[in-house]
Amino acid sequence: MEKISVSAFLLLVALSYTLARDTTVKPAAKKDTKDSRPKLPQTLSRGWGDQLIWTQTYEEALYKSKTSNKPLMIIHHLDECPHSQALKKVFAENKEIQKLAEQFVLLNLVYETTDKHLSPDGQYVPRIMFVDPSLTVRADITGRYSNRLYAYEPTDTALCKFNLKISLKMIQMIAKKITFPMVAINGRERETLT
Repeated sequence: MEKISVSAFLLLVALSYTLARDTTVKPAAKKDTKDSRPKLPQTLSRGWGDQLIWTQTYEEALYKSKTSNKPLMIIHHLDECPHSQALKKVFAENKEIQKLAEQFVLLNLVYETTDKHLSPDGQYVPRIMFVDPSLTVRADITGRYSNRLYAYEPTDTALCKFNLKISLKMIQMIAKKITFPMVAINGRERETLT
């Protein structure tokens, strides 16, 4: 009986020593200093412009757009996508784009909405879409690619600024009940509208 109790005691000591040793941090395997810093809470801007006012949901953005008579700009992106990260950096650092963006209701999404009008040519990132205050998705305001109509790259800042201005100009024309020449936005005549 004594041998069994000594064996059980030694087994418990060995087991507790093994469990205690696995949970302690070994000096050679220190954690990365990046992981040990406390993470700041993520803002709604997600790095696209912290000084801008961003909405939280698609429904909230539509409501604010309609009630404030401002166009809505929706940026679809992913945090781990290198193309999204590159566009975000240029977007956030470009003062003229940031100034124009102040006149919009802004929403950036890292997930797709249920509104299929926001992905007329597929679900890809980064993608920028515009919605006017009448809640019409402006599928006619496009980027430079024919296979990904709403995609923008970091080198497309001039086109992005132009499309922001076009969207604002459309709102003025809609308010004055002027028909907007859609042909002018597509194709080579873009430059004449600035």
